[in-house]
Amino acid sequence: MSGILNISEGSVIALHAALLLAKDPGQAITTNEAARTLDVSAAHLSKVFQRLAKSGIVKAVRGPKGGYRLGKGLSEIRLRDIFEAIEGPMQLSRCLLSQPRCGLRSCILGSLLESINEQVARQFEKRLSQLSFRGN
Repeated sequence: MSGILNISEGSVIALHAALLLAKDPGQAITTNEAARTLDVSAAHLSKVFQRLAKSGIVKAVRGPKGGYRLGKGLSEIRLRDIFEAIEGPMQLSRCLLSQPRCGLRSCILGSLLESINEQVARQFEKRLSQLSFRGN
């Protein structure tokens, strides 16, 4: 059974890759190293890094010690920025079907969706500097 909150694989990879880079913000890591660490496809991660680079979240570093590193400070990068670099603007739904299709004046789940949306939005406003990192 899939979860109620669905985030694309690309966004999940992007969030984890940013956290990996945040462990040592000045250090570049190659796509292959990051892919091995995260246990993801290097080809998929490469596309994710390209999108993150286009948005300025990461920066490509050329040369023998090249790869990718964060393009901004930890306090400048929100989880929402990372998500939106992959998915586009975040849109939180207030209805499971969308009115008027369901025909009800109020949501069958009451204020649950509104509460979940608020929690998701609050979590995605966190900055990398606010997260704690476990050891390598």
